Amino acid sequence: MQNQNLGQQNQMGNQPIGMQNQQMNQNQNQNMNRGGHELLDMHELLSCTIGILDQMVMFKPMVQDQEFLSIMDRQYNFISSQYNLTVECFTTGSKPSQDTSKYMMKESANQIKYGLTSSQPDKPIQSSNQMKEAQISGLLVGALKSAATHMTMTANEVTNPVLRRVVASQVENYIEMAYEVFLYQNKHGYYQVAQLDNSDGQQMLHAYAPTTGQPQIPIQ
Repeated sequence: MQNQNLGQQNQMGNQPIGMQNQQMNQNQNQNMNRGGHELLDMHELLSCTIGILDQMVMFKPMVQDQEFLSIMDRQYNFISSQYNLTVECFTTGSKPSQDTSKYMMKESANQIKYGLTSSQPDKPIQSSNQMKEAQISGLLVGALKSAATHMTMTANEVTNPVLRRVVASQVENYIEMAYEVFLYQNKHGYYQVAQLDNSDGQQMLHAYAPTTGQPQIPIQ
């Protein structure tokens, strides 16, 4: 083994210094298996995930509704588990010790209340004592939607194939969690869904038609 190492050293010693440095840098880059943009994006993404978890911990004592508390607990536990395996995969560049999971929301009816009802205009709160389920759920759904967008953009920049799949697989989960919070908001009137009138709605629905036939592309 020592003779083999000495042989490698002698072989490198016969090369110009510039070539030696280039070969060492190539070996280091291969072992690291990371791109610069990937490292920066992943740092931002993991910090964003920590921010969501920290918000949940901070806001949980202010929540009185048991239904919303249950949603927050399920989502916190799920995000934590996926955060841990993402950190593991990011650090090692290899398949994590656990597989990624799929988030399944408890709400099964998915009944949406359409239309607007009269209510007091929204305005910024003036005290933390005014933080209720309406404000907290709004902050949470915004953070989850932002994370889904962030993960999509990051997955397109990741060069490590294993890490890319781990990040990409979580996009759908964040969409699902955001939708679950939206359903809670809509159910309690915190997030109302406006609609167009029937005539405008039908015109929008039928504004497009499927393509037919083959395009006539001239052959050079």
